[in-house]
Amino acid sequence: MFTILFWILSLLMLGSAVAVVLLRDPVSSAMCLVLSFLALAGLYITLDAFFIGIIQILVYAGAVMVLFLFIIMLLDLKAEVRRKFNLAALAGGSLVLGGFAILLTQVVKSLPSAAYPFPALAPGVPSDAVGVGTALFSGFNLPLQIIGVLLLVSTVGVVVLSRRTLR
Repeated sequence: MFTILFWILSLLMLGSAVAVVLLRDPVSSAMCLVLSFLALAGLYITLDAFFIGIIQILVYAGAVMVLFLFIIMLLDLKAEVRRKFNLAALAGGSLVLGGFAILLTQVVKSLPSAAYPFPALAPGVPSDAVGVGTALFSGFNLPLQIIGVLLLVSTVGVVVLSRRTLR
């Protein structure tokens, strides 16, 4: 069951990532990126990394994409004009893609542990959210606070820069 779900989410993520590149409208491209982020979060959840999956949804599909859409709307980007394909670039890109696919297949086939599923998690082990929270607030408290202040200053800067002057 998880294997089928893994392949569905993988194909959905790869298809929407290709759509990000191929679509000409920036808003549609950003929405395909959201779909790619959500499929990636689903992949994390199928691998029992629940905390990383939820953070993927909250941070990337939520906050980062809101920022991207805000910038797209602020800059008032229009759909890109279609150009002629450069056959040499298309052939070179296809050659690189084929070489990468062959190399990736050889690497995966050479891994003996790739044929076996991951073992189940131990029942008494604390969740990954506890470990991340403990590490952030004990060993990295000052950098976490600096990042928060930096994000606040950048948000205020965006609002000030985007404000239109009324005369």
